[in-house]
Amino acid sequence: MLLISSVKRDGGGFVTVNGSVKNTGSNGYFDTPQWRGNEKEIVSNGYSLGGAALVDQEGKKRYYVLRDTEGRCLCTTGITKLEPKEEVPIFVQFPAPPEGTTEVEFSLPTFDSATVEITE
Repeated sequence: MLLISSVKRDGGGFVTVNGSVKNTGSNGYFDTPQWRGNEKEIVSNGYSLGGAALVDQEGKKRYYVLRDTEGRCLCTTGITKLEPKEEVPIFVQFPAPPEGTTEVEFSLPTFDSATVEITE
């Protein structure tokens, strides 16, 4: 289960999505490599949420996870599995859509996309 607790516009032109992933099942969850997406640079950096995206439907633009100068995502990394009932906090940073945009669609591989509201 993916839980989004906040989607905040930061002063530096970023949007940060905070939340958690939780294994609600009774078996370990090992499908986390899909969360990093399939882009070569992100895949080479190991387990991450690098496959996440924000979509501005109104502005018809997709925003991908920000990266540092070494190509690593500005997002949660290192989740290789989730034990039964385990919940892990997550974050993902994106370039901010234009100021007037208050709703975007958040997507992460293996989860349904969801419309989320950007707060200041």
